[in-house]
Amino acid sequence: MDRRQERKSRQDRTVKATTNVVQQNFKINRTKRQSLLKQKPLLVWFTGLSGSGKSTMANLLEAELHASGYKTYLLDGDNIRHGLCNDLAFTEKDRIENIRRIGEVSKLFLDSGVIVLSAFVSPFAQDREQVASLVGKQNFVEVFVDCPLEVCEERDVKGLYKKAREGKIKNFTGIDSPFEKPKNPNLVLKTAEIEPQILLSNLLDYVEPKISVKANVEV
Repeated sequence: MDRRQERKSRQDRTVKATTNVVQQNFKINRTKRQSLLKQKPLLVWFTGLSGSGKSTMANLLEAELHASGYKTYLLDGDNIRHGLCNDLAFTEKDRIENIRRIGEVSKLFLDSGVIVLSAFVSPFAQDREQVASLVGKQNFVEVFVDCPLEVCEERDVKGLYKKAREGKIKNFTGIDSPFEKPKNPNLVLKTAEIEPQILLSNLLDYVEPKISVKANVEV
């Protein structure tokens, strides 16, 4: 079953599963939550090869936003696979499901009024596009952490590339599974060429106007 067929099959199962489910509406909604938190919720999605610096940059951004009083939550690939997605492997089918789940979790966090930072390899362009459509493209910022494969392999902080080259890990992105680069990302962070603090400054310049209530007030 190819990627398109797998998504169609999953969509069909979802329709069947939700046939007798009714959406509930409550008194407290997203607008009221973001008014209470005094911020605009946003999903900042970091994508790139393993070892490119996604988690590092997401962590730096969250620390800066937290220090400025913003309410945030960071979803990281490794951490999520210890819990919510610990039943998934790294086949193409399971990668698609992994990102689908993260998209749904991100949507819930946005509904709560929180700013979400998601750091995932997320190698397939269609999966990232589906997340953007799910949460609303106006609420989605795609950040491509662009680092050459050879640099990621040199870093190999988790020893994963070595295992992949030895055949101990199958379907590893960049080795025997493709990474589809974003065609029109909102931001590109070249972590092999530019210092993290400079990249962080670029991130803040782009993100803060989108989450600040003051910046979004009509005059």
